[in-house]
Amino acid sequence: MPRPEDSQWAVSVAQIASRAGQSKQIDAVFPAPEGIGDDIVGVKPGADVHVNGSFDSIVDGLILTARISTHISTECTRCLKPIEKDWNCDVTLFFPYESERGDGHGNGYGNGYDERGRHGGKGGSKGGSRGGSKGGSKDEVEIIAGEEESEDTYPLLSGGAFADLEAPIRDTLAESLPLQPLCRPDCRGLCSQCGADLNEDPDHHHDAIDNRFAALAALREQLEAGGSEG
Repeated sequence: MPRPEDSQWAVSVAQIASRAGQSKQIDAVFPAPEGIGDDIVGVKPGADVHVNGSFDSIVDGLILTARISTHISTECTRCLKPIEKDWNCDVTLFFPYESERGDGHGNGYGNGYDERGRHGGKGGSKGGSRGGSKGGSKDEVEIIAGEEESEDTYPLLSGGAFADLEAPIRDTLAESLPLQPLCRPDCRGLCSQCGADLNEDPDHHHDAIDNRFAALAALREQLEAGGSEG
């Protein structure tokens, strides 16, 4: 059975999990996990994903504040041209310590995580830490308050020694992908009649012909032709 720390997305955080107020910078490239988008818009599995930011320890967990950067492949929804562009996302993620321990420094998975490694809520781990911090210092209160800014929650692995970034990378990028990607904001799209690219020929048009009276015009010509023969 593979160990969690052997994962391509594992980051060692044991050195900052022992006490609140410590930080660890992260500036690394990871392979893109599978399942980010689809054939229309997405990130190819194995593509480079750059994570640049820092882990900060608080009383009941770690906060990761970072920018996630990669390259996406898609096509314009108006003119259907292929699009290859850099994609950046700013994230704040929460990695709580194990909730069973009341000293604020428990580690591990805790309870309430789904099969993708995401937590159903933060209330369990936060409640205990806040209750114990009311009589603490001002600095400690400010450190705990920083949790409120976190957007998603993920478990720590191997007794709190590692943070696995596979699920955070996949979830963050998948949720940020554009629903209607455009090659440029003012893309004119394609001609609805012939499919011509209106970006390349802005003056392209078709003369409108009203055929509603074409049958009557033909009948009139027949009547005029018959009258002249008589």
